[in-house]
Amino acid sequence: MTKVLLSLHVLAALLAVGPVAVAASMFPATLRRAAADGEGTARTTLRTLHRVCRVYAGVGVAVPLFGLATAGSLGVLGDGWLITSIVLTAAAAALLALLILPAQDRALATVPGPVAPGRLAMLTGVFNLLWAAVTVLMIVRPGSTTGA
Repeated sequence: MTKVLLSLHVLAALLAVGPVAVAASMFPATLRRAAADGEGTARTTLRTLHRVCRVYAGVGVAVPLFGLATAGSLGVLGDGWLITSIVLTAAAAALLALLILPAQDRALATVPGPVAPGRLAMLTGVFNLLWAAVTVLMIVRPGSTTGA
């Protein structure tokens, strides 16, 4: 059962977090083009990127759920690497939900007006770095003795 849970956890991470990371990263550059382009195709692309971020953020809830189930079956719920991963995942989720998605909403409401994509690009970069750190912790698992 552990291997099934781990497989579901990894698949959920790839299929949910990956699209959010890519779409959120593309949003600031597209926002710059939309500001210069006005009502052109860049605005349509912005709406699509924002929708990808919103929808896959919802699907992304499966990642920590499958992760916790996997950790429980492996008996590693108290390990430091896992607790650190949980904290970093919560930080990434909060950053996405409280700062990135609302900033995208505001940007969509103001295009083609004055926009500041630099801050949004920075927030997205931090979001992606948090997920990179979680990924490294999931692979390296410092101090782990499990064979999974």
